[in-house]
Amino acid sequence: MDNKIREYRKKKNLSQAELAEKVGLARQTVSLLENKSYNPSLKVCLNIANVLDTTLDSLFNPKSF
Repeated sequence: MDNKIREYRKKKNLSQAELAEKVGLARQTVSLLENKSYNPSLKVCLNIANVLDTTLDSLFNPKSF
């Protein structure tokens, strides 16, 4: 799934570990998400978007679903 998690995370000056803690994930899961190796649930997607102060459409490419 195409996403801009890394881009938005860096804009917020968060490490992978910090984002993981705020979203309730393992740091390794954030790494997998950023490398497009893991497809998260909708709940996880919403939590990430909320923490990064953005929308699902901005964070994830809707055409990749």
